[in-house]
Amino acid sequence: SGTAPRGAIWRFAGLTAVLSVGYGGVFAVLADRRDRFCFTESQLGLFAGVGFFAGFVAQLTVAPLADRGTAARIVRVGLAVAALAMAWMSVATDIWQFVLARLLFGLASGSVTPAVRRLVITADPDRVGDNLGRLTAADVSGFVAGPLLAAGLAEVGGIRLPFSPLAVGFGLLLLLSTRLPAVVASGAARRGWPMGELGRIRGIRAALFAAVAFYVTIGFFEATWALLLDDLGASTLAIGISLSLFTIPMIFLAPVGGRLAQRRGHGAIVAYSISAATLCTLVYGWVDVLAVLYVVAVVHAVADSFTMPANMVAVAVAAPSELAASAQALLSATGTLVGGAAALVCGTLYGAYGAEVVYTTAAGAMAVFLAASVLTSRGGRPDARDGVPPGATSVPG
Repeated sequence: SGTAPRGAIWRFAGLTAVLSVGYGGVFAVLADRRDRFCFTESQLGLFAGVGFFAGFVAQLTVAPLADRGTAARIVRVGLAVAALAMAWMSVATDIWQFVLARLLFGLASGSVTPAVRRLVITADPDRVGDNLGRLTAADVSGFVAGPLLAAGLAEVGGIRLPFSPLAVGFGLLLLLSTRLPAVVASGAARRGWPMGELGRIRGIRAALFAAVAFYVTIGFFEATWALLLDDLGASTLAIGISLSLFTIPMIFLAPVGGRLAQRRGHGAIVAYSISAATLCTLVYGWVDVLAVLYVVAVVHAVADSFTMPANMVAVAVAAPSELAASAQALLSATGTLVGGAAALVCGTLYGAYGAEVVYTTAAGAMAVFLAASVLTSRGGRPDARDGVPPGATSVPG
């Protein structure tokens, strides 16, 4: 085992940020795509949904292959596919072309992200929390910057312009990725689908319950936050500022949250952070003063800054080192599935019953899954992996 140079960790963070720029930038020009190509809302819904579905499938099928010594190769292939997808979007004209390109990008993102986390986890096991926190910060930064960059480029050069620089960026990352190490876990590679084995590990079950609680509120927030503020009289600019307020604390605090999770344990962090997020979620449905909601959103963001990396660290610590990518993929897939389902449910609830029912329901669900996480982490005999940092061996490749 060894310790990766700090520069290598920052390269992983940069790669994650660029992927997120592409992910966020795609959505910034949805309205322009509807106007320019006369696509319907249902067609745009298909375009957005197929990416989530593709990412979910890749997380459960392709990403676990990174545990067999192919993490660096998966990153390279994924970057090539991402570059192809963005290049295709820059010249596409029909909805089926956009949908297939979005499908390719979803497959690439869902495959690359767990592989990158594995490389980070196994390359520097002594600083897993700090480094996963940096990846979280890079992910959030890229997602925030993506829509701004895409909107600015579209304003200057039209709807097609944002995709060409992204295609070039992914191509450059592909060239740089030839220097990535092939990181091999210390244990023997496993055959077969590993998710069932991971689900039997108590520490991972606790993290997955916490992830469900976290992504319930993410799904509800993304689907209804703009509607809530609009109903309370907020301008489009104010809504955009509120989203920035929500993400800025994560950029700076996620590495801190990762370090604390590694030192003090997953349960000690999420018991407080998800409890705070649950209370904030409840407040959204019952307070109609915009200034108060903005303050509560900042508190919520601070709490999420600890929850996100804590969950990543928890599965990194609990999983056998030879299943590091599979564990991260399982966590991501859980978030994708729960967030998507929550967004679908809460849209219907909001239209039928209003904000009070939507956010009270979300807070109740969060409380239930947080309790399940805490009880799981505290009950029963300790797992063999509890509290043991994942070891690894790094070899050139």
